[in-house]
Amino acid sequence: MSGDLRQAAADAIGAPGTPEGLWASWEALRRLPAVGVPDGPVVVVAAHPDDEVLGFGGTMARLAALGTDVHLVSITDGELSHPRSTLITAERLAEVRHAELRTALADLGLPHVHTKRLSVPDTRVDRHESAVAGRIAALLREVGAALCVAPWARDLHSDHEAAGRAAGRACQDSGVPLWMYPVWMWHWSRPGDPRVPWHDAVRLTLPAEALTRKTSAIGQFVSQIHALGEGEENAAILPPEEVEHHTRPFEVVFR
Repeated sequence: MSGDLRQAAADAIGAPGTPEGLWASWEALRRLPAVGVPDGPVVVVAAHPDDEVLGFGGTMARLAALGTDVHLVSITDGELSHPRSTLITAERLAEVRHAELRTALADLGLPHVHTKRLSVPDTRVDRHESAVAGRIAALLREVGAALCVAPWARDLHSDHEAAGRAAGRACQDSGVPLWMYPVWMWHWSRPGDPRVPWHDAVRLTLPAEALTRKTSAIGQFVSQIHALGEGEENAAILPPEEVEHHTRPFEVVFR
C-alpha cells in the first residue's frame, strides 16, 4: 500500500465511525443468509491479537463447544498499537497483548488452542505477505484444514488487508475454502455501502452462551479497550462504540 493510500485508510479509521444503532436498524443486515458452524479442522488467521476474537470469536466459542479442531495463526504481536506512548515499550506491549489473547481464548473455551505466532512486524505485514502466505498454506496442509478464516482483504487497515490477501493466496494454493471477517469495516462503512460486497456476506448466529463468552473474551483486551494513561497517545484503540459492533448476537463473514 502506498504512503498516500495508507494515510487515507488511517484517516478513515481515525474519523468518527458509524453508530451501531444505525447498523442495528438496517433490516438488510438481519436478512443476510444464515449459515451453520463450519466443520473442522478450522484455521483462523489474525493480523493482531484480538482481531480473531472481534470478528469471529463467537463462532470460535461454538466450535470449541462442539469439540472442533481449531488452529490460530497470529501474524503480528500488535506491538505498535500505541506507537507514541512513553508508558510501555513495544516489546512489553507485544507480551501483554499475547497474554490478553491467551486469557480471551480460555474465555472462548479454547485454553489449549494450537497457536502459531509469526511475529511479523506490526503495520508491515504487506512487506512479508509472500512468506506469511507460505506459512499459512503449510499449516492448512499440515492439519488437513476444511476451512480457513481470515481478516477481510478490503478492511482498509493495511495489516488486515495483507493478512487477507496472504490467506487468499494460501487457500488458492492448497484448495481450502476461505471465509473473511471484517473488523474496521463496521466503523468506516455504512448500511448499503457500495464498497462492500454484501452479496457475498452471510450471517453466523450466536447463541446466548457463545455471545456471553465472546463478550467476556473481548473484555480481556484491556490494553486496547481502555486507555493506557493520560494523553491522546495512550487512548483506547477500541472504545465502547467500537466494541459495540462486535457484541451483536451474530457475526458476518464474506465467502
